[in-house]
Amino acid sequence: MQVEVGNILEAKVTGITKFGAFVKFENDQTAMVHISEIAPTYVNDIADYLTVGQVVKVKILNITEEGKISASIKRTLPPPERPQHGPRPAGARPSGGAPRSSGRAPSAGRDKSSGGRGAPRSAIAAQFPPQPAAFEDMLSKFMQTSDDKMSDMRKTMNVKHQGNRRGGGNRRG
Repeated sequence: MQVEVGNILEAKVTGITKFGAFVKFENDQTAMVHISEIAPTYVNDIADYLTVGQVVKVKILNITEEGKISASIKRTLPPPERPQHGPRPAGARPSGGAPRSSGRAPSAGRDKSSGGRGAPRSAIAAQFPPQPAAFEDMLSKFMQTSDDKMSDMRKTMNVKHQGNRRGGGNRRG
């Protein structure tokens, strides 16, 4: 089978690093599996999940113009089971409490970053699970952000430096 985006192929783990694992296909092409694409849970140490020489199924996520291939192991796995809850009766509240008269939700159990407003972060995250980006996309976005910050910093330093040349000090001559 050909290495194309979206295909699921078998590959052999050829190397493990801090940030991911390298796998090799039957046609001798190599792909990188980022640490975030190893398992559906948090991965601290890749060696807990993979060993060199192990044969794994991977899904091809991206192929760059330079021929670099990014792949995912976790996207070949069945989705994790979610606890099954029966349907709620109409008008029932998850907390089981009576309606509040103040109209303001208490901040306990709420995400601090939202200022105590709205649904808990976990409820929002469950509705909209994050879509992991390919490693190259994440690296590209990081580099662009870094370049923008460095450019802003250089501009600020140039303005400060030019201000000092134009008599910004208390020199008398």
